[in-house]
This record gives sequence, structure tokens and C-alpha cells, in this order.
Amino acid sequence: MRKRWFSLAAAGVLVAATLVPAAPAMAAPTFKVPFPCGQSWSGQTRSDHSPAYAVDFNRTDDLGDAVVASAPGTVDRVTDLGGTSYGKYVRIDHGGGYTTYYAHLNGFNVSVGQSVGYGKVIGWVGSTGGSTGPHLHYEQRLNGNDIQVRFNGTLALYWGTKTYTSNNNCSSGTGSGTVNTAGSPLTVRSGPGTGYSSVGTVADGAKVTIQCQTSGTTVTGTYGTSSIWDRIGSGRFIADAYVYTGYDGYIPNVPRC
Repeated sequence: MRKRWFSLAAAGVLVAATLVPAAPAMAAPTFKVPFPCGQSWSGQTRSDHSPAYAVDFNRTDDLGDAVVASAPGTVDRVTDLGGTSYGKYVRIDHGGGYTTYYAHLNGFNVSVGQSVGYGKVIGWVGSTGGSTGPHLHYEQRLNGNDIQVRFNGTLALYWGTKTYTSNNNCSSGTGSGTVNTAGSPLTVRSGPGTGYSSVGTVADGAKVTIQCQTSGTTVTGTYGTSSIWDRIGSGRFIADAYVYTGYDGYIPNVPRC
């Protein structure tokens, strides 16, 4: 009978152990598109990709464009595999088993052990390793296994190509400025450069609200030579070289387009 009692007791312990609820899995970070605020990139997924759930990002003339951290974390790998595989790549540990990979980079802007936040430039788009042309190979992983990519909690398109617009580290702030052309109206362009079509003018002395700033054609104006362009409305850009903002360069807290 004593032997039978010990068997039942052991069984009770086993049952009790199996009834203890498992610790809940840590929620995934809120991953953002791995490019500066306001930029739009074409992201491609395909079933024959390696690993399958990776996203390849491209846009026109993207060689050397900044790549940023898609969520806060700690850089735990900065590696150059030479002319094979990922080439130059960065891995960020976001905690809870989540990591992100940024591959085929042209160069690095971080080091192992460095803490990064949203929007931190970690490197630049390149064509290193096994790449056949400039692009960013991007992955999200959990406990080492690739998982389907999500941005702001929304699943990426599988399978196909989709345009993703970044809200990574966007500021809600706007800037203000005063147009100074010494008399002539300032041409408003449909994009950040003199090669874009004219969509109107702004009078000399007009005050403008700057929604975001970006780089484009270099222009010499009232305030020197600058490649900065100010977006003053949807599809409406003016050369910052003709705008007094109180800053020599980008305006603090105004997002990049």
C-alpha cells in the first residue's frame, strides 16, 4: 500500500506541474520600416527567397542611402562576409528573442554593444556579398527563426511587391520660414529639385509652413548654396536656399521627407 501511495503522490506532482500555466511570450517590438521618416521604398517578398520571409527593399538610385534601426535594441553583430552571402550586415537584438538583420550594406555606422533607437542610422544601402545589385535585405527573426515581417503591427505583403512609407522616428513638428528672393516669386516644384515640374510660385516675403525637409538638387540662393528642399504642401517643394528659417541646415524636430 505504501508503494501505491508514493505512485499516486508522484502522479499528483506530475499533474500539478502540467497544470502550471506557461509564461506568456514577450510581445514583439513595434517594428518600423528601416528607412528615415517619410521615405517610400519598394519591398519585395518571394517564396524562393532565403530565408523565405525576408524583404528586399529598393528605390531609384538607392546606393548609399541611409538604413536605420527598425526598433530599439542593442547591436550584437557587425560582420563583413566579403563577397558571399549577406556581405556586410548588422544584427540588432531587440530582447525577448527578437532580432533584425540588415544585409548587403555599403558600410557600417554602428559597433557591437551599441544601443540604438528608432531612426538611428546603422549603415548604408550597398551591394556586398551575394547581391547582384544595390538593395537592402531585411529580416525579422524570433529565437533565430525567420518570421513574417510586420511594420507597425501590420503584416507585410506575401508574396509580391508593395510600396512601404516609413514613419520611423517621425516628429510631429513643423517648421516655419520666410521666402527671400529679393523681389522675384520663388518657383514651387513637384519634387525636391529643379528638374521637377513647376506647380506654382510663392511671393517674395511670404511666410511658409515647412512640413518636412529632404535633399535634392543643389541650389545657390539668398542664403548660400544648399541641397535642402522644404515641402510646404503635398507635392510642393521650394529650395531652402531662398528661405530664412533661423537655422543653417536642417531645422531641428522637423521630419525628413
